[in-house]
Order: sequence, then structure tokens, then C-alpha cells
Amino acid sequence: MMDYGAIYPEIILILFAVAIPALHMLIKSSRALAGISLVGIAASIGMVVYYMLNGYPSIIGNPDAPLLSFDALAAVFSLVFLSVAFVVVLASARYVEKDRHLAEYFTLIMMATAGMMLVSSAQDLLTIYIGIEIASMATYALVAFRKKDKRGSEAAVKYVIIGGMSSALSLYGISLLFGVTGTTNLIGINAALASQGVDLAALMALALLLAGFGFKIAIVPFHMWAPDVYEGATAPISAFLAAGSKKMGLVVLFKVFIVGLIAIKADWDIVVGIVAVLTMTIGNVIALSQTNMKRMLAYSSIGQAGYMLMAIPLATVVGDYAITGGIFHIITHAFMKGGAFIVVAAMAYVAIGESIADYKGLGKRAPFMAFSMTMFMFALAGIPPLSGFMSKVVLLSASVQAAEVTQWMIWLGVALVLNSALSLYYYVRVIKYMYVEKGETDAKIKVPVTLTAAIAICLVATIGLGLFFDPVLELCSEAARTLFPALGA
Repeated sequence: MMDYGAIYPEIILILFAVAIPALHMLIKSSRALAGISLVGIAASIGMVVYYMLNGYPSIIGNPDAPLLSFDALAAVFSLVFLSVAFVVVLASARYVEKDRHLAEYFTLIMMATAGMMLVSSAQDLLTIYIGIEIASMATYALVAFRKKDKRGSEAAVKYVIIGGMSSALSLYGISLLFGVTGTTNLIGINAALASQGVDLAALMALALLLAGFGFKIAIVPFHMWAPDVYEGATAPISAFLAAGSKKMGLVVLFKVFIVGLIAIKADWDIVVGIVAVLTMTIGNVIALSQTNMKRMLAYSSIGQAGYMLMAIPLATVVGDYAITGGIFHIITHAFMKGGAFIVVAAMAYVAIGESIADYKGLGKRAPFMAFSMTMFMFALAGIPPLSGFMSKVVLLSASVQAAEVTQWMIWLGVALVLNSALSLYYYVRVIKYMYVEKGETDAKIKVPVTLTAAIAICLVATIGLGLFFDPVLELCSEAARTLFPALGA
């Protein structure tokens, strides 16, 4: 009999997600529904931690060609997705209390998280595709949650169209790769390409997969949807997309390129490196001119995706160390970017606008909010001793190591440093408005406890991961190594 232990964390989430609409018939309070959702997320976290402490469950599928494997990589990414979902649900408890369809809101967040977790465990391109679609369908609906909001509806239409195109490109790439190799299993694809070499169909499949999955993380030139969608969605959902959904796309690229296509790395490493540099540069340059907080954070996310993407070409030379840096930056970014968006949500809740100029005098009106946003901005810029600095240091050191073997890879590190310096301008501008500029009023702002608690969790993680990074780096290293043993690396 097949052991389904590998998907128990997802099953727990799905059971709670299915139960919430029924419970909503009895419980009308958004805070109560959020509390039940948090219990479900916490139970799923508990199951993941149990596996990490007591050994991972059996794979699902053929041992030589598994469909799902809950290993260290899946565990780390599952904790990232669940942590983001926990913070977003906590922030949403009061944020959406006056909206209709509360049960559906929390159900969709948990279903999207379950889809992301499925992707992190997947070892087959079709399983990856199914997980992506589960998460995507839920996030399309979440972006359009406030149906009477024209911006939200417009953003959702753009997101659905771009998402559909992304899915089509990915599926076409998968079908071409299956035609070339005769399998959709990642290890099998790599073995087939190693033995038969590369032809035009394989190169087309590679390009289609990079484009299709690249849409999900908004890499250049597939990035233009992100600012419009982040601006149109409610701020907690923008946090969910930036801190959760984007990370799903990155774990897909890690698996596809490092497990499935490493045998033909000479055909893609420079291309992915160039895309990474373009993504971080264009994202940061356009962010300089933004006056809307959500759009600025969206372009900042595009730039940060470039930093994470550089781990893939670096891994072709220095192996799991580069992926360790990529995973660590994914973890730190989830909290610092998620926290920044939730501060925006808190300000929107108390009727402060989304323009950067609306944050004038926030240091006096809401000291904790201003301090938190300052820490998130400094962390995103890579200022020590915050978490963003440490994760960038690991990526930079991987670039220096790789350059000893492949000289051009030093330019990935140079681009990281230059773009981090460039980004400091627009991050500090927000801090200047909060502390130097004088606002129209000095009246104190009262933010709901749930929003404050969500921000506090992100703040503690952002500071803590910068000061006590060794245990997390060890976890990231263990997760990264799971991508390499099957290839004998």
C-alpha cells in the first residue's frame, strides 16, 4: 500500500481549507475564521517540523522516477510558504473583516499554500505543473477578492492573462522535453540529455521553460505584470504574492535547471546569468522613479529575484554552496518584503494612502510602524547586521569562488554589489519621508493588534536571521545538497 506521508502537511491544510466555508455558516467573525486558519497552518508546520526531527517520509511514485519526495529542500520551502501564509492570515484578520466572502478568502490562501508546498516536493515536471496551477488559480481569485475595486479587477484580469500565457509556455516546453527525452521525471531528463546531447528541440524546450516559469517570478523581460498586480491587489495579498508565490517559481527553477538540465549547463549558464543581471538592474533602476509604495516594492521584488536567480549559474561551478545562498536569500526576503507590504496594509487600514509622500511624519505618528519599515528597507538594501546583508554576503562569496574557475561569474557579484548600492537610494527615500519630512498632522495612529503582531513577527525574523544565521544556513545547506546527490555531485 502506498505511503502518503509525503503530502500529509498539504492534506492538513486542505482539510482546514475545506472546513472553513462550512464553519462560516456558524461563525461570522473574520477573527474567528482567521484563528481557525492559523490553527490549520500551525498544524501543518508541526507536521513539517516532526519530519525534520524524526526522518522524512517515503517517496510517492517509482523509486527510480519519483513523483513526490518530501526531503530537506521540500521541508525548508514548506516552512517558508507556511510562515508567509501564517503572517498574511494574521494580518488579514482585521484587514478584511468588513468584506464579504471571508471564508473563501482564508480557504484560497490555504489552498494556494498547499499548491506551493506540492511544488517544493515535486520531482516530475507534470507534478510541478499541477502544483503551480493549484497555487495560481487560488491567487488569481485572491487578487480579484474585492470585486467592486476597479484596480483589483483590472489587476486580476492582467494576472489571469499573463498567468495563462505562462502556463501555456511551460506546458509546451514540458511536451517538447518529453518528446526529446521520453520522460517528465527530472532525473530521467538529465540522464537522457547527458547520453544523447542537445538538439534544437531541447534548446527550444529550455527557452520555453525559462520563459514560462520566469513569468512566475517576474524575471526580465517577463516582469511587467508584477507592479500592476501588486498595486491592484489588497496589501496582504501583495505580501503573499511577493513573499510566497515568487518563491514557488524559484524552487521550480532550482529543480529544473540543477536537477533536470545540469547535463547541458554549458548551453544555459551564461544565458541565465545575463537574465539575472538584467533582472536585478532593470528592477532597481525603474524602482528609483516610483512614487507609489506598492509599485516601488514590486520593482524592488523584481530586482531581488535577480539576486536569487544568480545562484543557478553559480551552482554549475560551486555546487550546493551557491544554492545555499539562494535559499537563504529567499528566506530572508520572505520576511523583509512580507513585512514591508504588511506595514503598507496597516497604513491602508487607518486610511493613509499608498503614495510614498503619504508616509511623511510617520516616525512621530506611529513609531513602531516607522521603525519596522526602516528595518525592512535597510535589510532589503543589504545593510549589516540585518538578514538581507548576510544572505547577500553568501551569494557574493559564491560568485568570488566561482570566478576562480569561470572568470565571467565575478560580474554576477559585481552586479549584486552595484545594484544593492543603487537600491539604497529609493529605500532611504522612504525613511527620509518618515523621519525628516513633516506630515500634515501629528495625531497618533492606532493599528490593530493582529496587524502589529504580523509586522512584529517579520521584524524579529529580519533582525534575528542577521544576527543568528548559522542554524538557518545549516538548514539551507542541507536543503541545497538534496539537489545534487542524485547526480553524483
